[in-house]
Amino acid sequence: MRCVIARFPFDLTKSGVLESMKGIKPEPVTGDSVIIGRRHYPVKQVGQVITRQDRRDFSAGEVLRAMALLGFTCRSRPETAPAPVNSPLQRASTMLGAPLSV
Repeated sequence: MRCVIARFPFDLTKSGVLESMKGIKPEPVTGDSVIIGRRHYPVKQVGQVITRQDRRDFSAGEVLRAMALLGFTCRSRPETAPAPVNSPLQRASTMLGAPLSV
């Protein structure tokens, strides 16, 4: 499959990506990831290995799109729910150990 990553065209195949990633130890995943074989790799690590470019030269979205089109399972960064915001009265009540009575 022909794809463009960081303005450069690449002819990628699933078997070629598997071969390139063979023997590469996955870094800790903190954001988007790609499952190659049985391992979870950060998207930027995969992009660096298969394109031989610096990670700053391409976006994670470009690599995610290419890997998804090749049939790899891609996982996005989990969305975290916003923490509940307590009012100053609720915070003071909690600090004093008294239940909030409104």
